[in-house]
Amino acid sequence: MIVLKSDKEIELIRKSNILLGKAHGEVARNIAPGVKTIVLDKIAEEFIRDNGGIPAFLNYRGFPNTLCVSVNDTVVHGIPSNYEIKEGDIVSVDCGTILDGYYGDSAFTYAVGEVDENTKRLMKTTLVSLYKGIEAAKIDNRLGDIGFAVQSYAEENGCSVVREMTGHGIGRKLHEDPSVPNYGRRGNGKKLKHGMTIAIEPMINLGSYNIFFEKDGWTTKTSDGSLSAHYELSIAIKDKGTDILSTFEYIYEAIDKNKNINAPRL
Repeated sequence: MIVLKSDKEIELIRKSNILLGKAHGEVARNIAPGVKTIVLDKIAEEFIRDNGGIPAFLNYRGFPNTLCVSVNDTVVHGIPSNYEIKEGDIVSVDCGTILDGYYGDSAFTYAVGEVDENTKRLMKTTLVSLYKGIEAAKIDNRLGDIGFAVQSYAEENGCSVVREMTGHGIGRKLHEDPSVPNYGRRGNGKKLKHGMTIAIEPMINLGSYNIFFEKDGWTTKTSDGSLSAHYELSIAIKDKGTDILSTFEYIYEAIDKNKNINAPRL
């Protein structure tokens, strides 16, 4: 069942997402070669708790950490560990917050040091495909219009769209109805209505769209070892236009100061 949100509820979801954006910024300041991904996880947890929030991913369905940190061919749900980030890695950081009973959810992919042109193409394609999906997320369009926008842009740029993992509704739960696939046909699926709040999150691969799950039950990798990128924003569908509730503002502020990392911009 899709739960339509009031304006007040949308503002509470925004507030949770702003805290999340700031937490992402703290993480971004600390990404560098030699840093263990578990260290980034502890930074995020501490920041969220110090600012009155609760890490949404920690213990969610048994997930053991605050962050999903997915490196190179890991698509999503990478578990923080003693892995030390290396020059040339791409690092996707996905995080969620709970604040005043409402959830925030967003993800961002970084290049550590210099990466090749194909990697840059993957990251830029994934970021732009997110905003193509957001542009299609408007009143009286359908979920298939979002998926079509993401898929068509990704494939036009020589990349592939993961099928098994999707975006989702968000609100008082981290994952609400509806599922928001990153592929689809125009005019298909549920109609978008005022008050719907969803997280759009393209997971785009440089090679095949096929994936597999590691034995830990979480870590999801590309089947052919190709690189994968992931960007995510939470939004509200409104009569007056799409409202982006998450923010990358604090991430880009951190990137400007941290010369170890870079990422595409629109």
